[in-house]
Amino acid sequence: MYIVKVKGIAKIPDYVQLRDDKFTLLAYFRVDRPDKSLQKLGLGDKQDYIMEMVKDLPFGQIAKLEI
Repeated sequence: MYIVKVKGIAKIPDYVQLRDDKFTLLAYFRVDRPDKSLQKLGLGDKQDYIMEMVKDLPFGQIAKLEI
């Protein structure tokens, strides 16, 4: 699974994309509201780990997420 942090512009907030190994979009959520998307994907228990990685990830870079 891969994670990408997307910088928002003006009133559009920052977003996070979670993609599978074929780079298909699995989840797309606001940085400040990950709850519902991660729960729906079955990763609610990994939320703290994912959001810690998001915090350290520069905008526009792709990182491998080991879950």
